[in-house]
Amino acid sequence: MPTNWLKPDWPAPVNVHAATTLRSGGVSAGVYARLNPATHVGDDHEHVQQNRVLIRRMLALPSEPVWLEQVHGNAVVQAEQVTGLPAADASFSHAAGVVCTVLTADCLPVLFCTRDGQTIAAAHAGWRGLLAGVLSNTLAAMQASDVLVWLGPAIGARCFEVGAEVRAAFVQKNVQFATAFIAQDATHYLADIYQLARIELSTAGACDIYGGGFCTVTEQERFFSYRRDKQTGRMATLIWRD
Repeated sequence: MPTNWLKPDWPAPVNVHAATTLRSGGVSAGVYARLNPATHVGDDHEHVQQNRVLIRRMLALPSEPVWLEQVHGNAVVQAEQVTGLPAADASFSHAAGVVCTVLTADCLPVLFCTRDGQTIAAAHAGWRGLLAGVLSNTLAAMQASDVLVWLGPAIGARCFEVGAEVRAAFVQKNVQFATAFIAQDATHYLADIYQLARIELSTAGACDIYGGGFCTVTEQERFFSYRRDKQTGRMATLIWRD
């Protein structure tokens, strides 16, 4: 079994490959130890570049990952047409050898593929992105039916405390979202980001949903966590097809 990445547990077709990197296996030091591929968190630039090379080698990637400037929004780009660093929180591809990639450290990474293995996508979904419909937009951009979805490592339901205004915004959008919140007191709730994603996805027509059940906050040895550590690295969640 790999020790430096997670392999999604989902019935993806054989030509679709995916992984989430873990903390181990890289060269970064201190709060970024060790396999941090994020350039925007204050880590040494050379260490980040070395980590990116290591990720490409250990996963035998067919090309450089398509990196995004993630802004907690709902924009989706077509990965094979990307130049530079687009401000977007999801990408999709119809082409072989293109690596759709998102970075997370508590937010939810979501992978998509069609059952025929022809279209893939990756999305970064924090609560703002979920509320804005980033997952629905990703499904729409894929222009496909019969889609499989995998929910990667994110903050667990027992650690994700939010204000009453966050719950109210979700419930105003869809009353089903109320099932994803447990009251702590008059103004604070625990939110289940996996349940929020499942509701958003199923409402948009995606029913084959796998994964979930991780907690980036409590599993300190495996995962970076912004909520736990504030200054920290990121995991990369990647998907590509032959």
